[in-house]
Amino acid sequence: MSGLDPEFGAIYRAHFGFVWRILRRLGVPPEALEDTAQDVFVVVHRRWSSYDRDVPIRSWLFGITRRVAADARKRLHRAAARGHQPADTERLGDPVDTAAQAEASEFVARFLDTLDEDKRVVFVLADVEGLTAPEIGAALGVNLNTIYARLRAARLRFQAARQQWLGEAADVG
Repeated sequence: MSGLDPEFGAIYRAHFGFVWRILRRLGVPPEALEDTAQDVFVVVHRRWSSYDRDVPIRSWLFGITRRVAADARKRLHRAAARGHQPADTERLGDPVDTAAQAEASEFVARFLDTLDEDKRVVFVLADVEGLTAPEIGAALGVNLNTIYARLRAARLRFQAARQQWLGEAADVG
């Protein structure tokens, strides 16, 4: 990263993981995560001089990440429709990961796929990434009451889905 603004480099190092997780939770497939995360930081670098320091950095990054993720999903869908499948570059999982963790991760991914985009984004930012409702509202440009309503609705659906999943797991066991 030589030649880049040192502040930008620090932002990259500090927030790359956040961007990566958001991309994954917004439906970017594992094989496209690396390139898509780099695309986010290309946009961040291009817009760095116009970043308003009064806006929380994660809120600003989320806005960029959300748009880049949407573009990546569209691009990947078009490629799949043309019959082009990207090379599978998914890394092997950590051998310490258990079957229960994989199953729980799959449950969460399936649950997130059931939510509409608005609820999904709010749920991920609040309950996965730990952003506050005001931070989420700032990132999305949405009224705080709307954020709370979406979050409540998503959490209720999550509770119901979790109870159903646990009930099904108990029936199997």
